[in-house]
Amino acid sequence: MAHDRRLNLVLCWHMHQPDYRDPRTRQYQSPWTYLHAIKDYVDMAEHLERTPGARAVFNFSPILLEQLDDYARQLTGHLQNGQPLSDPLPAALAVPEFPTQDEPRLALLKNCLRANRKRMIEPFEPYHRLVRIGERMATEAGGARFLSDEFLADLVTWYHLVWLGEIARRADPEIKALLKQGKEFTLAQRRGLLGIIAKQISSIGVRYGKLADAGSIELCMSPWGHPILPLLLDLGTTREAMPDAVLPSLSAYPGGLERSRWHIEHGLRSFESYFGRRPVGCWPSEGSISTATLRLLADAGYQWAATGEAVLRNSARATGIAADHPDLGNTAWHLPGSNLKLFARNYALSDRIGFTYADWHGDDAVGDLIHRIEQVAKHCTLETTPVVSIILDGENAWEYYPNNGFYFLSALYRRLSDHPSIRLTTYAEILKESPPREMARVVSGSWVY
Repeated sequence: MAHDRRLNLVLCWHMHQPDYRDPRTRQYQSPWTYLHAIKDYVDMAEHLERTPGARAVFNFSPILLEQLDDYARQLTGHLQNGQPLSDPLPAALAVPEFPTQDEPRLALLKNCLRANRKRMIEPFEPYHRLVRIGERMATEAGGARFLSDEFLADLVTWYHLVWLGEIARRADPEIKALLKQGKEFTLAQRRGLLGIIAKQISSIGVRYGKLADAGSIELCMSPWGHPILPLLLDLGTTREAMPDAVLPSLSAYPGGLERSRWHIEHGLRSFESYFGRRPVGCWPSEGSISTATLRLLADAGYQWAATGEAVLRNSARATGIAADHPDLGNTAWHLPGSNLKLFARNYALSDRIGFTYADWHGDDAVGDLIHRIEQVAKHCTLETTPVVSIILDGENAWEYYPNNGFYFLSALYRRLSDHPSIRLTTYAEILKESPPREMARVVSGSWVY
């Protein structure tokens, strides 16, 4: 690669949760949407806010956005006028008395034990002590009845403290005071913590919107309910990726085309309602694409989509292009007659963040990643500027990292922003600059092929 030509690097973080609400009662059956909101969505935004020059792409599933909006409205209503909460876990922060019946008391106890032991329980000794006692009593018949309300008050408070983002734990004076106090939390303190949670969740749309307005991030989306569009459109595309797969006797998914359009169109409305803008890009659910899927996305007005590197290589192989060429995944592609640009996830780099670096020292992990990116640049022969895409889950990985990935992410954005031959950018920016190459057809598949 020429010395005056920086490699374009896109960090694309995918935020997604299924709908945890019971379709009949609308009660939340699991708390993961709001817990990841206060731990990951807030932290991930603040890393960008703290690092001038950093850039990233954030992909949200619209069903997640709808739940975030629901939580924000419910929590605010509860704190202001006592509106009931449809999730019993945050509600437990604000109750003066805990349930006396065995079943709900045991359910609360078990819920407050669900956290990564190495990263979220053991580093906090007061919580670790509560967990050890709670685990013992959870296995005893009627054991939850022998735990006092004071014990449950401390447990539910600590549970939410460890699920907060690392930056909030370091910077917010009220949170720091609770961490220092460590026990005997009052109802007023618990309600104060619930107020912090409500404020954080309510701020997510505004904060990401401001980052997008400043050009620090690009916002994009997946179809509404995270469907696998190629299968909705044509079950037979399964055989392009898995020739020996056993398929249903149905010739096609009932109403698949209409359902696919609905997930795209309703998703766009939800996304625009939440962020006040329409996205130009899409990470299809699990990076799953087919020729029909790409045409449907193009018809909806998308300008880019992304998929797995293996999909691109298998598509190249099927069309006579050298599938093992090192440049293959480092440029934009398009189908004949289509303006939709297609980018490929670099699986080796992405998976190192997702599955390898959690136990590394943050600086060492970032140094290793940058070295590998530099090697990609070194072996590129493209006449146009190479594009490397790191795409992965932006929420679930960090509970396996020390301090919610604080040291790794801080170093990652800082060192990449300052790197002389790497340019952190977004797909929207690349669309303006890099002409795509043509791929005669795509072979269906997902990021795992």
